[in-house]
Amino acid sequence: MKREEPYKVNELIRAREVRLVSDDGAEVLSLSAALEKATQADLDLVEISPNAKPPVCKIIDYKKFLFEQKKKQKELKSKQSKVTIKEIRFGPNTEDHDFQFKLKHAKGFLSEGAKVKAFVFFKGRSIVFKDRGSILLLKFAQELEDYGVIEQMPKLEGKKMIMMINPKKKS
Repeated sequence: MKREEPYKVNELIRAREVRLVSDDGAEVLSLSAALEKATQADLDLVEISPNAKPPVCKIIDYKKFLFEQKKKQKELKSKQSKVTIKEIRFGPNTEDHDFQFKLKHAKGFLSEGAKVKAFVFFKGRSIVFKDRGSILLLKFAQELEDYGVIEQMPKLEGKKMIMMINPKKKS
């Protein structure tokens, strides 16, 4: 099975006339004249913009052109930053040692550049301690002041009280 090419090349171009773009400028030629020029230069006629009237073509080395396009895509992809979200779960009655342990992990996550989603999970009747949950999350945020900024204040969603913390920008 042959792979679909992203651009039309040489004989695959179906327009009667094309706008040939080069370093010298642009000119409208018949397809046969443009193909003749490409053959003389020992290069390919590549349809760059098929929707234009007439379609825009360039005389270039097609394989080199594809390589350059892939390289540009790869470079753009590498510049994108992937946001990872790390979750830290508390109970409404979390003891100080567990709190410190989870705080240490959160500091590590934030310094690596990950977002932290801290939440207090209320089981059964522990939902009556909503205030304890919000106090715990606010204390957590206060401890992480040097590492991150609160994106979302503690908010109750069902049986979870959730708070989001973004890492501080490194300057």
